[in-house]
Amino acid sequence: MSKKLIRFDWAIKRLLRDKANFVVLEGFLSELLFEDIKIKEILESESNQEIDKDKYNRVDILTQNSKNELVIIEIQNTYEIDFFHRMAYGVSKAITENLSLGQAYSEIKKVISINIVYFDLGQGKDYIYQGKTNFEGLHQKDVLQLSSKQKKTFTKLNVSDIFPEYYIIKVNSFNDVATDTLDEWVYFLKNSEVKDEFKAKGLAEAKEAFDIMRLDKDQHYAYNRYLDYLHVKASDALSLQLEAEDKAKQDRSIEIAKIMLSDNEINEKIAKYTGLTVEQIELLRLEK
Repeated sequence: MSKKLIRFDWAIKRLLRDKANFVVLEGFLSELLFEDIKIKEILESESNQEIDKDKYNRVDILTQNSKNELVIIEIQNTYEIDFFHRMAYGVSKAITENLSLGQAYSEIKKVISINIVYFDLGQGKDYIYQGKTNFEGLHQKDVLQLSSKQKKTFTKLNVSDIFPEYYIIKVNSFNDVATDTLDEWVYFLKNSEVKDEFKAKGLAEAKEAFDIMRLDKDQHYAYNRYLDYLHVKASDALSLQLEAEDKAKQDRSIEIAKIMLSDNEINEKIAKYTGLTVEQIELLRLEK
């Protein structure tokens, strides 16, 4: 029987910084990117600093793989309407921070932005999305390609291989049915469990490294604080949603009431169709 493990978003800031645990991150990236990924190092960056006021709101890590590419892994637990903009900012910052003064533009590192979100980001039916940059002709509809010399110079096959690449995993949209090894990882991200039959790269190591029983006293306390924070944020988000729904309903009732007032309907009838009190309707009548 599978057991509950430490959440990936907490572990990524702490346990996965240990080089001994790189195999877990490498497994996840290999399954997502469909190639064997080796992490060279965890880079020092602003996003990797654990600032007290920010350590719960932002869960992200910047790594460099053996192909000299930058990999940003960012996890967001609560709704942010401008999260797409945040993705763009994070990639832009990673590019500029890692291009030294005087370096040629050809030295810009490829950035892969992996975003694990626990809310419904945008509108779509899938739970994993990939974004690349291609240039399509307005008239011929052809995709712009690298020249032979550019391919040899930059060791890239396509223009899109130079530009940032984005992945979005909408964890809550996953139906808990794992049909392949990538799905096994998504199941783990959602449920913090690794089923005995799972074979995905890195999950066996995660099952061992993320065992709650392995945490020392201070780690256990910090982890419980993090879980408490997530509960509070979830309650706050639900409260805001309910408030917004109530306000929308109230606004609609007032709109209907104003229309009925213009038709000289009596207060009691307006109250029946809108749910407003007679006192509220009288105030609207006075405003009118």
